[in-house]
Amino acid sequence: MTRFFQIVTRLFSVQLNVSGEGIQPQMNTDFHRCPSVLIAGCGYVGRVAAELFHRAGWQVAGVTRSEESAKNLAGGPWRVVACDISDRAAVEANLREFAGIDWVVDCVSAGGGGAEEYRRAYFDGARNLLERLQPKHFVFTGSTSVFAQTDGLVVDEQSAAEPQSETAKILRETEDLVLAHGGIVARLAGIYGPDRWTTLRRFLDGTATLDGDGGRFMNWIHRDDAAGAIVHLATHNAMPGIYNVADDSPATQRAFYEWLAAHFQKPLPPSVPADTNRKRGSTSKRVSNAKLRALGWSPQFPSFREAIRDDAQRAGL
Repeated sequence: MTRFFQIVTRLFSVQLNVSGEGIQPQMNTDFHRCPSVLIAGCGYVGRVAAELFHRAGWQVAGVTRSEESAKNLAGGPWRVVACDISDRAAVEANLREFAGIDWVVDCVSAGGGGAEEYRRAYFDGARNLLERLQPKHFVFTGSTSVFAQTDGLVVDEQSAAEPQSETAKILRETEDLVLAHGGIVARLAGIYGPDRWTTLRRFLDGTATLDGDGGRFMNWIHRDDAAGAIVHLATHNAMPGIYNVADDSPATQRAFYEWLAAHFQKPLPPSVPADTNRKRGSTSKRVSNAKLRALGWSPQFPSFREAIRDDAQRAGL
């Protein structure tokens, strides 16, 4: 096996041991006797959040879109219900027992696709959960892609969020819906972690490119830190509002690749004209996490550097 494939297969195999419990016909009657949370979208981030809530002593239930996904999570200490939350009738039929629950965390993913898929997954899903379950508290995991700034300056929760893309506009609509219901919006930066860091994979396989001079700022959050932030907001009774969830170290694309080039002893990617069609657009901003940090949260991985060193060390590279 080549050195590259050893890096890719081992560096991205580090996984948190989390899983969900198989579908059960009826919820435990003790569910509402201690803090309870329903996690809609028990996937890449949601599954880790479920494990953290469980470790904290909460009663946890997860929601997946399909029966197959629910069965794949079988064997863990919490139950999983299959339900397409964009379908109001399905929510009424399958999630009725969770009405009035303490917390709902909506961290579904559109799974790619365009505006229509985004509206179903995010806006319709959040509306159905809010209106049909009427939880005491609600967290929606949005995206820092709603910031359209291109000047590289620092943005916080008070900064203008006027996205240009149709998908990001739908995320903003969903934010407004959640805020109108007294909920919390967790704006996640670009998520990376085990088995999910496209930019690093491209660098390692030699297909990465610099957008122009590479001066565009990028913002990240490790999967485990994103999940930890969600749990922190709930366990610390955060006030309704918007919270940016990003690490401490925005970096330009060039700085990112220069560090990787030095760390892995590989050449810097070539420069090409900037791609204006990416999902997060051609924005350049530095996302502040100061508001979330003021609540006592801090990232386990303050920057991509610690994450790469940590994963590489555990993978024996």
